[in-house]
Amino acid sequence: MREHYDDHEILDAAEREHEHFALLPKMIARALRTPGWAEQLKGVDPKAVTSRAALARLPILRKSELLQRQKDVPPFGGFNVTPASQAKRLLMSPGPIFEPEGHAQDWWGAARALFAAGFRTGDIVHNAFAYHLTPGGFILESGAHALGCAVIPAGIGNTEQQLDAIAHLRPAGYVGTPDFLKILLDAAAKSGKDASSIKRGLVSGAALPHSLRQELSERGVAVLQCYATADAGVIAYESEAREGMIVNELLIVEIVCPGTGDPVPDGDVGEVVVTTFNGDYPMIRLATGDLSAVLAGASPCGRTNMRIKGWMGRADQTTKVKGMFVHPGQVADVARRHPELGRVRLVVTREAEQDVMTLRAECAPAADGLAEAVGATLQSLTKLKGRVEFATPGALPNDGKVIADERGY
Repeated sequence: MREHYDDHEILDAAEREHEHFALLPKMIARALRTPGWAEQLKGVDPKAVTSRAALARLPILRKSELLQRQKDVPPFGGFNVTPASQAKRLLMSPGPIFEPEGHAQDWWGAARALFAAGFRTGDIVHNAFAYHLTPGGFILESGAHALGCAVIPAGIGNTEQQLDAIAHLRPAGYVGTPDFLKILLDAAAKSGKDASSIKRGLVSGAALPHSLRQELSERGVAVLQCYATADAGVIAYESEAREGMIVNELLIVEIVCPGTGDPVPDGDVGEVVVTTFNGDYPMIRLATGDLSAVLAGASPCGRTNMRIKGWMGRADQTTKVKGMFVHPGQVADVARRHPELGRVRLVVTREAEQDVMTLRAECAPAADGLAEAVGATLQSLTKLKGRVEFATPGALPNDGKVIADERGY
């Protein structure tokens, strides 16, 4: 029995990078046919984007920008290569942000995540992700169909009806949020309905703490998780090794400093940025707003692609100080203008009923006048005065926070 979904999962890392960056210029050239990408990537030569360094020079596309572009140029902001009238489905996520689904098999890239979680041809899958307007149910259903699984389109809610379906149809696997799986198992135990056929699960959309994973395991369900978004599909997934999440072969992931497009060193927490190879609806440097970090080395399961540590919080740390918005990109710009500084964090507190900003910056022994110079740069960029405090290199937490709002009200 094969251990991996396909041979791409066990490619040499250098060979994978070569394949991705041989394909990327063609994908960018295809994307540039659309008005949205033509505006976003104005002046970009697709043939020059053949490395991660070249990719990192392209502009970031943020969800807030995508939302506004869709309002200006409905339905998809001009970012879709395939016309909306030729899509398989037209979907809507909170925001609202609209997404198409194309006709290709496993369009969202979910099959390999299901395979890694133990799903196989002939399995019956109980799908408890939402089907109403949103993509969730269709993302996992398309992957299950690509594997040759039958799907119960359960959606959310109606617990008693779902238990009736489970008892009668005997699904081997569950996809949905982990907390709803617990609700189903609790309700089955209370009502005496049989949900014992479910032996494996692929969950997403909510936290899976160790305690819940352990409880589900003790109740006979081995659960792994995946990380997906409506714009990019399945971005990363767990394997049986349970050591981080393996990046999907169908895309490129970068981890960047929040508020900027600058990649951070491996191991540092930053914002997840995704580039897909979707021919219908490509995404090029889409900032997800989620925090994660690269996990060094390859997975013990044999899959060789980059691993990330999973979801580690949200990257949008914009806050209001004395009535003025301060953005993570402004704080990053302070560090960029003073190369003596390492990791920086703007801490916002309250003193004597006043907002107070303190820029904490890692720095080797600071030269005379550096604090004043950094303070002047901070004021110039934010239009607000702030203190500057230096810390020894490595002293600040590696948690992706550029702005820490510590005010108590």
